[in-house]
Amino acid sequence: MAVLRNIKAQELTQIHGVGLAKATTILAAVELGKRAFLSRPTEGVIIDSPASAAASLSHDLMWQNHERFAVLLLDVKNHLLGTQIITVGTATETIANPRDIFREVLRQGATQVIVAHNHPTGSVDPSFQDITLTERLLQVGQLLCIPVLDHLIVGNGNYQSIRQVTKLWDEYPQEE
Repeated sequence: MAVLRNIKAQELTQIHGVGLAKATTILAAVELGKRAFLSRPTEGVIIDSPASAAASLSHDLMWQNHERFAVLLLDVKNHLLGTQIITVGTATETIANPRDIFREVLRQGATQVIVAHNHPTGSVDPSFQDITLTERLLQVGQLLCIPVLDHLIVGNGNYQSIRQVTKLWDEYPQEE
């Protein structure tokens, strides 16, 4: 899918047996697949797993060519209040500041959050910087009594929960 994501009709017609009509059909199918994959839950839906969080963020993050940092705003019962893109960066990085993240959380009245960002390369392995930021967010969340439930990395149809692959939540327990 990653190869087809940004392919043009002219590139498809270079394949033996693919004319303009067939290329147009292929592009329509790719677009339909993207839209089906990117359908996201509406506000009010319960976000109760990394998979449901990733699904709700897929439209904003999953297939983007530049790194984006977003937050899922939740109420005390994990109902989705909304999503917010906090920053848009380059193809290889974005800067997310806890102050900017929690400003939006407080402004929207959320009582708990899930943060996420994408890796346009498709690798969902957390970097050292991802782990460091997550630790800072957990500390700030503790101080503000706003639990950070997870930090997801998404890209090219995959996702990774930093909560599931680290022990940070043991070091910084959140009141949920």
